[in-house]
Amino acid sequence: MKLDVEKKYRAALRGISGIGTQRLRELIAYFGNARAAWEAPGSNFTKFGNSQWVKRLLQEREKIDPDAVANNLKDKDISLVIPTEQHYPFLLAELSDAPPILYYRGTLAKQAEALAVVGSRRATSYGRSAAKHLAKEAALQGIVIVSGLARGIDTAAHEGAMAGYGTTWAFLGCGLDYIYPPENQRLATEIIKNGAILTEYPPHTPPEAGNFPARNRLISGCTRGVVVVEAALKSGALITVDFALEQGREVFAVPGPIFNEMSKGTNHLIRSGAKIVESIEDIKVEIPIMFAKPNITVLDQPKLAIAKTQDLTQMKTDRSKLDSNSQHRELLELLSDVPIHIDQLILNTSLSPGNLALALLELQLEGKINQLPGQFYVLGRTS
Repeated sequence: MKLDVEKKYRAALRGISGIGTQRLRELIAYFGNARAAWEAPGSNFTKFGNSQWVKRLLQEREKIDPDAVANNLKDKDISLVIPTEQHYPFLLAELSDAPPILYYRGTLAKQAEALAVVGSRRATSYGRSAAKHLAKEAALQGIVIVSGLARGIDTAAHEGAMAGYGTTWAFLGCGLDYIYPPENQRLATEIIKNGAILTEYPPHTPPEAGNFPARNRLISGCTRGVVVVEAALKSGALITVDFALEQGREVFAVPGPIFNEMSKGTNHLIRSGAKIVESIEDIKVEIPIMFAKPNITVLDQPKLAIAKTQDLTQMKTDRSKLDSNSQHRELLELLSDVPIHIDQLILNTSLSPGNLALALLELQLEGKINQLPGQFYVLGRTS
């Protein structure tokens, strides 16, 4: 059977209410392929009992045209990939609960090595800086950064990967006709240019709370390791860790300030045996195989050089438009009560070293920030 035929029948089955990933997997295993399941007479479904979902399947397939389903996905610019294809995330394909079909927009590189970077939606500036820095360093070495497009750490991880001229994948807990949270629509558009947004849920599936834990198993499943940057003791990121441990993935955690609630989850992970991460080298020591082979997802050197030149040109143009107030706001969003070194600020802002130094001086004179020994900066104290 042609691959496209199998994919359209899987999509048609998956779109029927009551047929989730597990039931679709069972149907394919029993009938041999999706088309056979779609065309089988009702008497062949006795194995599944007198279930409501079977009744619904037999009723709904009379009204659904699989070709129309495929055309509708094409009109929405949604592609399909199944585990037998080379551009399906290869580590995910090895799992027993790998989705029989993934919906995606963008580009999936073949045999891509990937690292998950996850954490709290209520991230601090320290957490966002750490996530962005680690993601950028990994992306520069050709590693795909995987996260969930959520606010906070996820957003910073995706941004860091793109800042490193690399690839990032965002797994959603809804259909691709939704972007959740809505304010990350622009980020999703940027991700698609050199990466992908993916989901196991068909179009019109809203971002319901119950979908996100299942989504988290895909984030960990397609990677060799999961980095938790910030997390409370009860956090969705720790659900991802549970999946990672079940899947045999490495777990890393970024240490945080002891007074910060968002550090309690990561510090607990470290006490429980997670590896401490302070730089990409800590990950490379634990998973050398991830860095051992050339990764086709990274831009080649000529393109990288062009991209850097274009980026620098654009940065200069953007800077000329920035007034001092916008520069101050950018810095104040990065600073907190956790000291940040000036080198880290240079990495995580759009300001040149000269403009950065001037903005820091102005903020100190206004009493909004304090400089600590060693060129570290924190927010100024408020009364």
